[in-house]
Amino acid sequence: MAAADRPQDKEPPLSRKPSAKSRSVSKETAPETEKLPSQDPQLLTRIVKTLDDDKAEDIVTIDLAGRSSLADAIVVATGRSVRHVASLAENLARRLKEAGYAKAHIEGLPQGDWVLVDAGDVIVHLFRDEVRAYYDLESMWAVEEKKPARRGSE
Repeated sequence: MAAADRPQDKEPPLSRKPSAKSRSVSKETAPETEKLPSQDPQLLTRIVKTLDDDKAEDIVTIDLAGRSSLADAIVVATGRSVRHVASLAENLARRLKEAGYAKAHIEGLPQGDWVLVDAGDVIVHLFRDEVRAYYDLESMWAVEEKKPARRGSE
C-alpha cells in the first residue's frame, strides 16, 4: 500500500517492533496452535507433569478457584540447587510454548532461589529447599479455618 493510499486518520508506525496491544480471541476464531490457558483445562496437569519429568521435588498444587482472581491455581515445587531451579523454570516455559501456550512470564531467574513462572491461569513458584521453608507459601494459602487467639486468661 503506497503512502498516498493510507487512510489519513492512522499515523504511520514509529518502529518495526510488534505492538503490545491486547486482543480478544474467541474459541471460534482462535488458531488451533494458540491455546489460551482458560480454554485448556489440562494446563495444570501439563505443568505438574513437566515439573515431575524434570525431577522437581515436593510438588504441591493449591486450588484458588473462587478464592482469588489472580489465578485458578498455584503450583509450588522445590529444586535441588540454584541451577536446578532455573532449569526447571526454563524447561517449563519452553514446553508450554511448544504446546502452543502464550509465552510464560518468568521472574527471579538470574538469582535462582525463588523463580516465579506466570503461565496465565496457573502461577508456578519454584524454590530452593531453604527458601521454600522460609516463605512457606503452602501455609499462607491453607484452606483450614484458624481459631482466633485468646487474649489473656478469662
